[in-house]
Amino acid sequence: MRTSLPPAELAEYVARQMEVFFPDGPVDRPRLRRGLDLALDRLATCFAGIDLKYYRRDGEPVYDHLHTDQHAALLYLLSHLLHRELGETALATKAYALNKALHGLDAFYEIELPPVFLFSHPLGSVLGRSRYGNYLVIYHQVTVGYDLDGNAPELGEGVVLFGGSRVIGRSRLGDNTWVTPGAIVMDQEFPGDSVIFGVPPATQRRPTKRDVVRDVFGRGGGG
Repeated sequence: MRTSLPPAELAEYVARQMEVFFPDGPVDRPRLRRGLDLALDRLATCFAGIDLKYYRRDGEPVYDHLHTDQHAALLYLLSHLLHRELGETALATKAYALNKALHGLDAFYEIELPPVFLFSHPLGSVLGRSRYGNYLVIYHQVTVGYDLDGNAPELGEGVVLFGGSRVIGRSRLGDNTWVTPGAIVMDQEFPGDSVIFGVPPATQRRPTKRDVVRDVFGRGGGG
């Protein structure tokens, strides 16, 4: 994957961002660099599945530290892998908090996003514990999370959550589902190949012939 800054410079860039927002002491550069190398490897896999402008050049995935959606994805992966692979919870917490400070995105380091996901201006989005299928798209002011009884949603492969949509509690969305702006799914199940609209108790679905994997990711889906 091509990166706009060499990994060593990118690690220093992130360290300085952390120190500006959280001036409680210097960041451990070697530990941050180990986490960043893991995150870049994982980011390359993610971006390889996105055949869109700004994510690919001459057939190769690219990352630009000034492309804020891409940087939000990197910071999520950095926090996640610092915690999961290296046990660096303090650094993971700073990477997670930095993502909230810079992008208004609450994607906690313990959640497991799929191999290929796309943040599209995810300002104000909160991604809680859930089962996320591959080829996930998150827009702004999206909420995914538990209900008061601790039930978490399940999202199939190829789910797009447009701005202001909510998926809460014991909910299940099938593969190839488009959740329209402002729609709320709460303790409901919908099959695949769906467009979801409305709010409880009148949340409804219509079938769709559009294909998320093909039409959003450019990957030649099966719809």
